[in-house]
Amino acid sequence: MAMELVGKLVKVLPEQSGQGKNGTWTKQQFVLETIDQFPKQVCLMAWGEKAAELAQYAPGDTMKCAISIESREYNDRWYTDVRAWRIEAAEGGGGGYEPQSAPAAAPRRSEPRAAAADRPLTTFEEEDNGLPF
Repeated sequence: MAMELVGKLVKVLPEQSGQGKNGTWTKQQFVLETIDQFPKQVCLMAWGEKAAELAQYAPGDTMKCAISIESREYNDRWYTDVRAWRIEAAEGGGGGYEPQSAPAAAPRRSEPRAAAADRPLTTFEEEDNGLPF
């Protein structure tokens, strides 16, 4: 499942690194704010060379990230990572929310409704306890 997230870069958190069985690893987290009617902030994670790519962006830049979401369980608690596997500058300020204009009013009928208004309304009692419709 391919997902993309477009938003403005809010903050780049400090880079983290460590030593694993396959060598040295680096990761860096960063926060994007979506460009929607109701903006949300999302913390993403970039690993390895993708973490180095974050240096070319400054807070306020609009970015488009291809992401994968993965959850795992540890000690009966669930943890979710949002990993950015492709990071690029968004074209034209992002494809976020654009308010839409109200729909046009439906055309009115020109038929007179006088015929229905001339009929007397019946009451519930006149129908001998039947339903009024």
